[in-house]
Amino acid sequence: MTKVITIDPKDPQPDRILEAAQVVHQGGLIIFPTETVYGIAADCSNPKAMKRLREVKKRSEDKPFSIMIGQKELIRNYTPYAEPKLYRLIDHYWPGPLTVIVPATKKDATIGIRIPDHPVALKIVQNAHCTIAAPSANFEGNPAPTTCAEALRDLDGLVDLAVDSGKVDIGTASTIVDFTKDTPTVIREGVITQAAVDALVNKKQVLFVCTGNSCRSVMAEYLFREMIKNRPDIEITSAGTGVVFPTSASYESVAVLKARKIDASEHVSKPITNMLLKKADLIFVMTRSHRSQVLERVPGVEHRVYLVGEFKSRPIRHDRDLDVPDPIGKSHVEYQACLELIEDCLQKIKQLV
Repeated sequence: MTKVITIDPKDPQPDRILEAAQVVHQGGLIIFPTETVYGIAADCSNPKAMKRLREVKKRSEDKPFSIMIGQKELIRNYTPYAEPKLYRLIDHYWPGPLTVIVPATKKDATIGIRIPDHPVALKIVQNAHCTIAAPSANFEGNPAPTTCAEALRDLDGLVDLAVDSGKVDIGTASTIVDFTKDTPTVIREGVITQAAVDALVNKKQVLFVCTGNSCRSVMAEYLFREMIKNRPDIEITSAGTGVVFPTSASYESVAVLKARKIDASEHVSKPITNMLLKKADLIFVMTRSHRSQVLERVPGVEHRVYLVGEFKSRPIRHDRDLDVPDPIGKSHVEYQACLELIEDCLQKIKQLV
């Protein structure tokens, strides 16, 4: 009989998490809970474990297993696919009941990937220190199990360990979205619908970047929102390369926008992150230094990064003319001039979106 251990999903016992993770790391098979259904975990890099998993699932070599990862950023290790629509979807739904099929790093192959939204599953995945294949814990053709007892009806004696964390929350398999088709397509619908996928991936994202996300990028974000307020298909945000702690917009930035009847008083600064950059369709930076900092973080977004100053209506005579000067600590007049410069550039940027 398979050994069964109980792990509390509200307060997972570390020693039991490590026990389960070590079984997988050492080439064993375990039953474990996710928020959707109970699954089987095996180390993808271990040929013996994968052969045994195929025998248990009665699955042929030409039918691949999806994998689970522990962090969003790790997806880059498994696929060269880097379109913003993928990152918008996973940033919204991961961890969660979403599996994405993307081109694999191996030529002409695809791979299914997800991050489980279950504290026990996630901790096992993170502590196993290997890539985990994770099909549902049942024989092909049988209902996917929602409890450990249901999983053991098929698999008792066929796996090394079973983790019992009670009944799962959702009870249906994850939604699968295929990104290898012309458009992201739901090929197995769970709790996420095609309409929900379309709403996220088809909304273009525009990101403005400055240093502190308190002056220039704030003015650009809120002014541009006003300029395209009849475009619900566009989402606009801003961030800063030097943000450490969240702060409000500068007093003068709020004041010059207020004069245009634009309210930025509730703005809270945020730092740029790799995910913010990857899911943006267009990235507008205030200086050449900001551009360098963005590309140092995520080189792959180079074709989506523009200097706001590139869109000035007046001639650009020197490279320094491409930079939008920082008004921080300067007079109201300087802030007003900065706003007018940004507005001039946004008139042309508007044509890009």
